[in-house]
Amino acid sequence: MHIRRAEIGDEPAIRACAEEAYSPYIAAIGKKPAPMTADFAAQIQAGYVDIAADDAGQLLGFIVFFAKDDHMFLENVAIHAAAAGQGIGKALISHCEKQARALGLPSVCLYTNEKMTANLKIYPKLGYTETGRHEEDGFSRVYFEKLLG
Repeated sequence: MHIRRAEIGDEPAIRACAEEAYSPYIAAIGKKPAPMTADFAAQIQAGYVDIAADDAGQLLGFIVFFAKDDHMFLENVAIHAAAAGQGIGKALISHCEKQARALGLPSVCLYTNEKMTANLKIYPKLGYTETGRHEEDGFSRVYFEKLLG
């Protein structure tokens, strides 16, 4: 597996991965989760998307992050179901944290939907601390931060 910057040609595979990863949450949330309606083409062109690919170049997962104010904002991470449990998500998040350190940013911030209960367990295991819960854009979001020290 390797991680590289996404190219515009990756957009269909990224969108398919997001659809697969987030579709199971539609019923619990009552609408499509925000990552399913993202403008991935614009995010790719802005340089915000990196992908994890296998040795044959097939997309295994992706991450969307960018510097915002005084931190790195991790907007989205999704892994294909067939690649789940292989440490790909952890590798992508670590990649985001390394990029934040390279820019001299002190933390990575993110949010997830409160209905995505698996995420609420995963992020603390990766060193993230819950910083709040808010309604935003019609979603019940749980905010996390990791200080990079």
